Amino acid sequence: MIAQAQAQPHAKKRVLVPTMGALHKAHAELIHVAREHAGHDGEVAVSIFVNPLQFEPGSDYERYPRPEKADEEFCQKAGVDLLFRPSVAEMYAGDRSVFIDASSLANTLEGRSRPGHFRGVCTVVAKLFNILSPDAALFGEKDFQQLAIVRRMVRDLNFKIDIVAVPTVREEDGLAYSSRNQYLTVQERKQAPVLYQALRAAANAGKKSAADVVAIARKVIGEAPLARIDYVEVVDAENLQPVERVGLNSVLLLAVFFGKTRLIDNIRLS
Repeated sequence: MIAQAQAQPHAKKRVLVPTMGALHKAHAELIHVAREHAGHDGEVAVSIFVNPLQFEPGSDYERYPRPEKADEEFCQKAGVDLLFRPSVAEMYAGDRSVFIDASSLANTLEGRSRPGHFRGVCTVVAKLFNILSPDAALFGEKDFQQLAIVRRMVRDLNFKIDIVAVPTVREEDGLAYSSRNQYLTVQERKQAPVLYQALRAAANAGKKSAADVVAIARKVIGEAPLARIDYVEVVDAENLQPVERVGLNSVLLLAVFFGKTRLIDNIRLS
């Protein structure tokens, strides 16, 4: 049985995998890497919390999958030591008035399309860090902007926590694993791999102009009739600002709708 994590001191090295549940193969990889970092004598902690603060009005907060029993069995099978699964009331006081904003890093890409999203992310991640006191925390590179912002928050607020990035885990056809993939219809799921195809085509074209890279990706995505582009951009991996020329620190990011389902992905262009 997995112990329910509490806000208390711990003697062992603790490595945290923050999640919103609906666990899948990518989470299994995060847990596996967490075990490597924790070592045999350390603890792997998983938090499961569907954070209302990071869902903008009209989004899918209410229908976001919450398979509690399946998630607990998933964690048991994966060898998780501590499971932290708080309620909204336990995480947020009714008269809460303090939040954490990410400022410049949160004004582009996801932050532009989803106002307030990263305020919710930073606030809940900081609370998880304070409650569970991990020595390290793992985040997937699929959510590239989130990873960059959490790293900046840890630096700027002097959290003594190592942030470990884990490469994107993909299904056999290249689609990045996501809890939202289950929203896709059969036809949308057939077309969704076009995202990774577009990223690879753009990255392998050898273009130095960011505009050319974006144009290639957009052209490939345009071949999928059900795809509707939110954004396709080349930015600097550190400050997330748009670049005109592809350099060693450039990354191509995209967000695309298939019906009501919004998927994100990215690829390094070095």
